[in-house]
Amino acid sequence: HLQGWMWERDNLRRYFEIRNGLLGADYSSKLGPWLSLGCISPRTVHKEVRRYEAERVANKSTYWLIFELLVRDFFYFHTARVGPRLFYPHGEGVVRQEWVTDSAALEAWKTGRTGWPLVDANMRELVATGFLSNRGRQVAAAFLALELRLDWRLGAAFFEEHLLDYDPASNWANWHAVAGLTGAKVHRFNVVRQGKVHDPEGAYVRLWCSELAGVEGAAVHEPLEAALETRFLEPVAV
Repeated sequence: HLQGWMWERDNLRRYFEIRNGLLGADYSSKLGPWLSLGCISPRTVHKEVRRYEAERVANKSTYWLIFELLVRDFFYFHTARVGPRLFYPHGEGVVRQEWVTDSAALEAWKTGRTGWPLVDANMRELVATGFLSNRGRQVAAAFLALELRLDWRLGAAFFEEHLLDYDPASNWANWHAVAGLTGAKVHRFNVVRQGKVHDPEGAYVRLWCSELAGVEGAAVHEPLEAALETRFLEPVAV
């Protein structure tokens, strides 16, 4: 897999430009399952990137893949440092957030029926395939924790249940950060803008939300317009 993605199809050369893709086989390395199951080691990937840099090109893309390996290691060390506090409602306790209880909103998020097209497409892909892009993970997680204000641990547990590349440290520490519990900058996403930037023609959303097949172009990312033009759900209030 690594040989094909990096060397035969030469995707590492342009990885920085394609890494936020949503559709297709090669926009990401898809190494997650192999790393999480121990089929390949981060050191092996790092060694191959350095060989690629020596034999082909060293650029922002090669740097970024190594950076992502380092982030993965950081999550391991972070998890070891905070221990069981990682699973507390407020994480380490650096920042306290108030979570709401809304079983209907949680179920809508899990089943991809929030009425927010990009979030719904993300969640439907996850449940159907066990895969979700990095961009999709960030958007879906931030929507649950920062917009719906639901307990982030419910989202982390759902990802744990469905992701093929589930890794305890990477999953829970990333959710911990997305939920704004680390004291670092909190990234709130404008879901409509994220869709228009990363799925400008709406092909990804229409693939997973068949109800929106008749909505053309970027208009598919507008929740109210999608609900009015089709039988799509009215968006969950945030």
